[in-house]
Amino acid sequence: MNEPRQATAGSPPPGAPADRDTLLGLFRTMVLIRQSEEQLARAHQRGLVHGACHTYVGEEATATGVCSHLKTTDVVFSTHRGHGHALAKGLDPRALFSELFGRASGCSQGRGGSMHLFAPEIGLMGTSGIVGPCILQATGGGYSFKLRGDGGVAVAFFGDGASNNGAFHEGLNMASIWRLPVLFVCENNQFATEVPITYSAGNPEVAARAAAYGLPGVRVDGNDVIAVHRVAAEAVARARAGEGATLIECVTYRTRPHAEGMGDYTYRTREEVEAWRGRCPILRLRTYLIDSGQASAADLDAIVARTQARVEEAQRLAEGEAWPAADTVDRHVFSVPRPVPPPPALETGREISYTKATHEALVAAMAVDPNIFVLGEGIGKRGGNFATTVGLFDQYGGVRLCDTPICERGFVGLAGGAAMTGTRPIVDFMFADFILDAVGEVVNQIAKIQYLSGGRVPMPVLLRGCIGIGHAAATHHSGSYYTMYGHFPGLRVVVPSTPYDAKGLFNHALRGHDPVLFLEHRELMGSKGLVPEGDYEIEFGQARLARAGRDVTVVALALMVHHALRAAEVLAAEGIEVEVIDPRTIAPLDLASILASVERTGRLLVVDEDFGPYGFATDVAGRVASAAFDALDAPVQVVTGAHSPTPYSPPLEALVTPNPQTIAQAVRDLLNE
Repeated sequence: MNEPRQATAGSPPPGAPADRDTLLGLFRTMVLIRQSEEQLARAHQRGLVHGACHTYVGEEATATGVCSHLKTTDVVFSTHRGHGHALAKGLDPRALFSELFGRASGCSQGRGGSMHLFAPEIGLMGTSGIVGPCILQATGGGYSFKLRGDGGVAVAFFGDGASNNGAFHEGLNMASIWRLPVLFVCENNQFATEVPITYSAGNPEVAARAAAYGLPGVRVDGNDVIAVHRVAAEAVARARAGEGATLIECVTYRTRPHAEGMGDYTYRTREEVEAWRGRCPILRLRTYLIDSGQASAADLDAIVARTQARVEEAQRLAEGEAWPAADTVDRHVFSVPRPVPPPPALETGREISYTKATHEALVAAMAVDPNIFVLGEGIGKRGGNFATTVGLFDQYGGVRLCDTPICERGFVGLAGGAAMTGTRPIVDFMFADFILDAVGEVVNQIAKIQYLSGGRVPMPVLLRGCIGIGHAAATHHSGSYYTMYGHFPGLRVVVPSTPYDAKGLFNHALRGHDPVLFLEHRELMGSKGLVPEGDYEIEFGQARLARAGRDVTVVALALMVHHALRAAEVLAAEGIEVEVIDPRTIAPLDLASILASVERTGRLLVVDEDFGPYGFATDVAGRVASAAFDALDAPVQVVTGAHSPTPYSPPLEALVTPNPQTIAQAVRDLLNE
């Protein structure tokens, strides 16, 4: 196992860069960070910063020492205290000030503020207001570099608080087993907001934890930029050589409050803060440069003066920048749609299963796009729990067909970081219940990054797995959750009901740039239907007319489409003609096709296997009642699943979902209104 080692610097520091220009560059970057942060603190006091402002004062050596070794093509993922990382990676201070001032010219176009900084052009892939995701996203960036073999390096900067988060364990474990080129840089500034690490961690020496994952761990004086620079050089070289990840713990201290405007001396003392100010990383490097004869006080004062002028100019220009235009408020929630040719008509011919149809799409896509890879439990040699990846491991190997540990949050977060860095991950999560452990990564990160980045960071993540009741799997293998995911802007939610639709929609998901929840009803995966052999796509947001009718419209999803069609056959014998609409996707929802059908029939019944309250059925009912009130001859009705966890016993299970008989009776009742 790897024991953590202590890296320190003396006077002169051992291993100090011999290159004077390198040392002056380190000094210049730290001064830029310090002066920018102090200027932003003053701007916050003036009300120019409209939300939170978490400064990096006192910690400048870490970002500077690490980022000095990175290329533009290397990537950084950061936390809410990310200004220093952004500037060290090359962000223009004007773009930083503009962002915190909420202006359109900001690095995130005014969408993110202090905690959400994006500049993919320089490899700044985003900072997050949530603790932990940057660890998983950097792991995903490392996976992209490994898949492409291009020698890139991904860096996660995070505080000591994140070292107690589940993302830390899952990220380091995945990086270790797959030997990913990642630097995990923990800025141990002693406090997670106001809670000391000596209280919150059973083992407060973060670097020592690396041994548990088979990784090298280094604990370094985070206020000594030369020591950080040297340790980072070794870690970056190791990553580029294919030798895997390193955990670096930089022991440092923020000398301003957790966020500007917060109280600072209820959990720490003035004496402690002053003592750390005396260990200022800028002052330490300045003293070394002068004492070693590599720069004079006048040389360094000139750098400080030039930098201060640059920072003041950045603020002046930012204050004069325009606010974002009103018509941009919902721009980049989704990617720009691309034209899609109409799919072929269904004809007589071959019948294949639902699973075979999506497998056919996946096989064709992986053959032409080397950036596609699949993550999941048992999707490698085994071929997936539902044969979704059969045969692909033998063809493409374990990097493109990657069996994962049981760590849903971890590999979903990794998929997000991989998509951000140019690859196209497919997460095969088996059952929809399982990725509830990763819901924060889906709705707080994957769904929002295109928007926060102003459309500059596409998010082509395809999350696929089973939904639905009907196989005595009880409550942890029967959930659907499409209503929940459909609620969040930025997510496409697809629920096919036929093999033909499954192949066409899967193809469309594989070629777009939005995150997609592709939810496959367990009871349909073995069903067969006509599927063209050739390539085709079905665009999201286009409902299918599953059956034409004149008396009542029934809207249903997935298995409920088949139940509605069987009910319609029974009702036809009674002289009742039911029109069945299958939305195919609920986000986006083809409301226009539903409204057009209601205009023809005058009545609407919405059938949903999932719970009724706050669900898909009630949403559609409410929207139609509002938009087509004059066309309705009776109130809209819904038939939904019971508001209950799914029971195991088959007789009980049968009671909690709609069936053809309950649907048919609901239609009769509606016609009697």
